[in-house]
Amino acid sequence: MRIVAGSVRLATFLACAVLMLGCLAASAQESGTGYLKVKANPGRAGVFVDGKYVGPAANFGMARKYAVPPGEHDVVLKDPRYEDYSTKVKIEAGKTAIVSQSLQAATLASPPFGTLRIQGSSGKFDAVYVNDRFMGHEDEFNNFAQGLLLKPGDYTLKVVSPDGKQELEQKIKIEENKTTRVHVS
Repeated sequence: MRIVAGSVRLATFLACAVLMLGCLAASAQESGTGYLKVKANPGRAGVFVDGKYVGPAANFGMARKYAVPPGEHDVVLKDPRYEDYSTKVKIEAGKTAIVSQSLQAATLASPPFGTLRIQGSSGKFDAVYVNDRFMGHEDEFNNFAQGLLLKPGDYTLKVVSPDGKQELEQKIKIEENKTTRVHVS
């Protein structure tokens, strides 16, 4: 009789535990976060949610998604070689919303150009801004074969990590047919 009574208590305990976990999961889903996935062409387009840079679209591949509080959010895809794309997305707790978009090519500037190269940053997905305009990700401008072509002139350069930390802000001068190297520490 003791074994049966112990088994009944164990079964009752397990049933209550499963029921409680189910209620907790449902409660977390109702008040928790939802998720955003972005499929963009080009994949290096920057993703901004409610004005905050969250990383390149390519980071939102098959397995990655960005946690977003439930509600309606503004999503903007930016790439300097393309027209910006803006949309509103409704995020529901426990669910994933998907934004899929091919950006339309922008009219490109004509020469003369100088080149900006950024070196030393450890954040390859850090956003690069020139005169407060998103220009791409740090890893697009950091080696001998890469760089950002700009018209000759004076600019303000900012480098900001996806978590919002400003890594660098400084004035730069771009000269025709020359490479300007900026070190981020």
